[in-house]
Amino acid sequence: MKLALWQTRGFPGDIGGNLASLEPIAQSAAAAGAELLLLPELWLSGYNLPDLIPALAEPADGPSFSRIADIARRNNIVIAYGYAERPSPEQPVYNSVQVVGTAGAPLAHYRKTHLFESMEKSLYTPGDVFEPPFSLGEWKIALLICYDVEFPENVRTHALAGTDLILVPTALSPEFTNVPDWFVPARAVENTLFIAYCNHCGEENGLLFLGGSKLAGPDGRTIVAAGEGEALLIADIDLAARKKAAPTFPYLRDRRPELYSSLGKD
Repeated sequence: MKLALWQTRGFPGDIGGNLASLEPIAQSAAAAGAELLLLPELWLSGYNLPDLIPALAEPADGPSFSRIADIARRNNIVIAYGYAERPSPEQPVYNSVQVVGTAGAPLAHYRKTHLFESMEKSLYTPGDVFEPPFSLGEWKIALLICYDVEFPENVRTHALAGTDLILVPTALSPEFTNVPDWFVPARAVENTLFIAYCNHCGEENGLLFLGGSKLAGPDGRTIVAAGEGEALLIADIDLAARKKAAPTFPYLRDRRPELYSSLGKD
């Protein structure tokens, strides 16, 4: 499968601007043969906008979904995008990611379960479930968001569900270079799966983003990575790489789950 990750500055607070910018990127990714395009966390609205997020939040099937579905359909490419979700005016806001297929229908949806620090915890309600992987051809693909991938248990849960690839939209600042440098490759190799980690870049409302988007393979090696600026990363990935890595990194095979709760219940 050919996968694309779009690291972008975006148009913070401007949903229309972000939607307009998606069309040429989807065209470019599709022209390069990509089957799936991953966008950053809260790409649709922008991330560091606590005063605007409640007003910019939409239902999963809201007006922006319709625009993105049209783009996915016209360009024959699957699109995974981060957005602020409010199912109805009476309900809370979630930090979510939705995947739209080439027929324009939703393929998967996930609400961030592990919220980071006070701003996120004051704005969003955490999700309370890991969604099962969705199928794209022979691939089983799961969703996490940013801070979620830093917890080994989250990725291991998806690995045990048969996941081949985890899509991780993120909004990461420069002081956390350890995440793409160490955590993402470690999560990939200890579960012998692929992890696509897609960040913002530039500055947004006083917050600087690291960039550094990365695709890590099941042997922990970097397949492709971005620098600090805007980039459209495109790479081929092959399920055979998982089988090749498994004998060298047999952590899933050699687990002893009967021991893991012997000292603590939480």
